[in-house]
Amino acid sequence: MSDTTDFEQIRTLLEEIRNNQRTQLKHQAESLSIRKDQFRVFSEQQAKAQKIQDRAEAIQEKSAQILSFTRRFFPFVIAAIVVLLAYVTWLLWRLLA
Repeated sequence: MSDTTDFEQIRTLLEEIRNNQRTQLKHQAESLSIRKDQFRVFSEQQAKAQKIQDRAEAIQEKSAQILSFTRRFFPFVIAAIVVLLAYVTWLLWRLLA
């Protein structure tokens, strides 16, 4: 009788172990699924961040080009303004004289 009871206890323990292992595998599968989703979201966010960074770099490059053009063009504008002021002054001087 004790052998049968011992075998029954062993069988019950083995079933509990098997059931616990199944539960653990199920939890691991759920955890892996969650991690895959998190990695997918992270990858999407990183791709969006890269697009934003690329766009920001393009904007900065365009800004640098505009600034470079302005720096080259500005002295000519100042010179033209000075020449026009001198011409208007000469006209006024001539008109009043």
